Amino acid sequence: MAFIRKQRRERQLQLYSKERFSLLLLNLEEYYFEQHTATHVQQRGGQDERKIRGSLKICSKSVIFEPDAISQPIIKIPLRDCIKIGKHGENGANRPFAKANSGSISLIFNQVYFIKEHNIVAPYKIERGTMEYVFELDVSGKVEDVVETLLQLHRASCLDKLGDQTAMITAILQSRLARTSFDKNRFQSVSEKIHMECKAEMVTPLVTNPGHVCITDTNLYFQPLNGYPVCRPQNCLSFLKKPVVQITLQDVRRIYKRRHGLMPLGLEVFCTEDDLCSDIYLKFYEPQDRDDLYFYIATYLEHHIAEHTAESYMLQWQRGHLSNYQYLLHLNNLADRSCNDLSQYPVFPWVISDYCSSELDLSNPGTFRDLSKPVGALNKERLERLLTRYQEMPEPRFMYGSHYSSPGYVLFYLVRIAPEYMLCLQNGRFDNADRMFNSIAETWKNCLDGATDFKELIPEFYGDDVSFLINSLKLDLGKRQGGQMVDDVELPPWASSPQDFLQKSKDALESSYVSEHLHEWIDLVFGYKQKGSDAVEANNVFHPLTYEGGVDFNSIEDPDEKVAMLTQILEFGQTPKQLFVTPHPRRITPKFKTSPHTSSYNASIADSPGEESFEDLTEESKTLAWNNITKLQLHDQHKIHKEAVTGIAVSCNGSSVFTTSQDSTLKMFSKESKMLQRSISFSNMALSSCLLLPGDTTVISSSWDNNVYFYSIAFGRCQDTLMGHDDAVSKICWHDNRLYSASWDSTVKVWSGVPAEMPGTKKHQFDLLAELEHDVSVDTISLNAASTLLVSGTKEGTVNIWDLTTATLLHQIPCHSGTVCDTAFSPGSRHVLSTGADGCLNVIDVQTGMLISSMTSDKPQRCFIWDGNNVLSGSQSGELLVWDLLGAKISERIRGHTGAVTCMWMNEQCSSVITGGEDRQLLFWKVQY
Repeated sequence: MAFIRKQRRERQLQLYSKERFSLLLLNLEEYYFEQHTATHVQQRGGQDERKIRGSLKICSKSVIFEPDAISQPIIKIPLRDCIKIGKHGENGANRPFAKANSGSISLIFNQVYFIKEHNIVAPYKIERGTMEYVFELDVSGKVEDVVETLLQLHRASCLDKLGDQTAMITAILQSRLARTSFDKNRFQSVSEKIHMECKAEMVTPLVTNPGHVCITDTNLYFQPLNGYPVCRPQNCLSFLKKPVVQITLQDVRRIYKRRHGLMPLGLEVFCTEDDLCSDIYLKFYEPQDRDDLYFYIATYLEHHIAEHTAESYMLQWQRGHLSNYQYLLHLNNLADRSCNDLSQYPVFPWVISDYCSSELDLSNPGTFRDLSKPVGALNKERLERLLTRYQEMPEPRFMYGSHYSSPGYVLFYLVRIAPEYMLCLQNGRFDNADRMFNSIAETWKNCLDGATDFKELIPEFYGDDVSFLINSLKLDLGKRQGGQMVDDVELPPWASSPQDFLQKSKDALESSYVSEHLHEWIDLVFGYKQKGSDAVEANNVFHPLTYEGGVDFNSIEDPDEKVAMLTQILEFGQTPKQLFVTPHPRRITPKFKTSPHTSSYNASIADSPGEESFEDLTEESKTLAWNNITKLQLHDQHKIHKEAVTGIAVSCNGSSVFTTSQDSTLKMFSKESKMLQRSISFSNMALSSCLLLPGDTTVISSSWDNNVYFYSIAFGRCQDTLMGHDDAVSKICWHDNRLYSASWDSTVKVWSGVPAEMPGTKKHQFDLLAELEHDVSVDTISLNAASTLLVSGTKEGTVNIWDLTTATLLHQIPCHSGTVCDTAFSPGSRHVLSTGADGCLNVIDVQTGMLISSMTSDKPQRCFIWDGNNVLSGSQSGELLVWDLLGAKISERIRGHTGAVTCMWMNEQCSSVITGGEDRQLLFWKVQY
């Protein structure tokens, strides 16, 4: 996982440079300002005088001395514990902190920390009592400036109020930044043109490093104020001699605005498509600087990459193009979760609830955790106690006193691979041995039963790297009450090794059960059950400070209160940014040939090898055709109408083509002879659509004269007329002896249509079964394959999904700013695609009514056919466009008509296409393999 790789690279960097110091030795919210080569003089002037060479680091709240010899511990002296600071050798009994001419600095203090002796990561050793340390600087001329800086920082550390301390240190930092600027000699090329420069901080877990950001026409740079070596994740060693982060804009693949401390100040840049570990995370001091830099890079990227939204990832996940793991990573990323911010570290769910069995049965639903409930609600008895407290609590109320993700929980899991982070977070100490991450089963049990433990998991539990489960660094993590030392994590009985544990955890995450229920957990963490009344109903209410918008920092005037609140937020953890406000659709899980309920006879037939069914062959041909749809070639064309073509229907054998037009005629055209065979006119009004009834004996046409006409092919005459609407009929559909008619009179009507026993001798009998009322005129309708659902599109841009079994409206989605041109269900009826006069292609989830994807074209797409993943559309421009919905791009533009494409037809094998246009032409296309 990204965090683990980051730790490995940092250890490589320290090993390569022989440097033990890191920013993790600083306190939280502390800055590292400068360093000086120096000598620590012990027993000065005495017989046992010792001199230890090293580097003296001046930080905002401490002085740190790093000896060159790794056998010697790093020394950290908190400035608040200093009694006297000055030049060594002066008589300062009555004048503490006074100055004198000396080449050494004297610190008198009452507490000191010793860290990483022999380069061993261990809890800090503390020595208390009044003592004096003397440091000789190699450049003696700098002593006075260093002492002056230390005195200033000491005054800040000794201020009574935390807010005043922070304000004074911030003023010192900003003064240093104002006196410096980005070193233009660091540019990769002398021809680079600078676009903007500003102050910012590079964010890494638990610490930030202030410096200067510079962006040119080709590169993004960050130069730290202190010169401390920084590195990009891709190459940590390359910046030892050149401490500047440089990112070529051409390499950038993703860029995100981030919340940092609930403030809109963060920006994260990625040069990879899928990695959770970014190339740089910057925190700006002014939102405008962040926004300006984002706009510049985003504008550059518009010409190179497609932007991905939660909805586009959702569509890919639903259709199986993203694994559950990949989808959760993308959602975390979009919800401001970053491995550089431990208060917003990516969160993953517990999915397994069985950590006791010797075998893990992924076919048993009882193996899995209930994903519809937050961890705090999994134990009914504990939940009842929490709800009782919640009801008695004054506003603002919350159910859980701790969060499911926080820096402490992240490092609880990662202490074996990131011990220095734990020491940084906990002031130089590891947690109590019995509270450490000792056992998977114990941790899960405590999450179920513990009064304040509601934590979820992190991505590492579903990755490939087992190092967070193994004490490979041989850390001394303490001794438990039973006497055993804390070492490797104890695994459940069903895991034979750490590798086996991770593999089975991954298998569980990708299992059928989790795939069918993961949307329920997404609703809780990223979705509509995160906030409001839905969160209360789902028992999913956390402290108000954890939510985006839960506190307005700009309204807090007391600096102490502001600092305390920020500290609380960072330590408590933050709820992800809300991505969905309606129920998340479930995943489309594969339908297998056999199931526990399949009879042995049917199962044996389904599983028997040998012949493929006709349906299988048809599906294969469809897949092959759609895979080659961009190779669609014009085969023939004919002009048989005097106005725009409005409808196309083709006989089962493909020999006869029936078309309607705004010239008020129905035409019958022979593909074999390429001759017009019939031309029929029912009235002087335009015809809007046509279809063939089963058996190819009757053609139905809808008209702007409010009627639907039934034409008998065998007898060559109008057999019947249905006068069922008060305005133009815009579209008709037929299934299982039922006629569905849409009209500008704001209705869709469902008719029972019993066909005549002898064609041409009797009229159809029509009964009105249902009337689906709309607010405005209906321009298009479409049925799903089973005719249990109908989708309608209106003049004002609303898409409506109806349940035909009950004649009720399921969803009303106002997703277009103009007329809806065309609508259609996907083959599995999971999604609806709509196109509109606004140029948008919108994908809607049928189950939830959620708009999950939207793409825009330069011209409206008047009609289309799709297979659920790819779309062939007819454009207002006359082109045929091939769309890749999952890739959110136009794959191909095919020149066709000289006017708008108004209708299209595709054969069952998806290998032949006929299009009609405003240019009165019929174009015949074939897929070339």
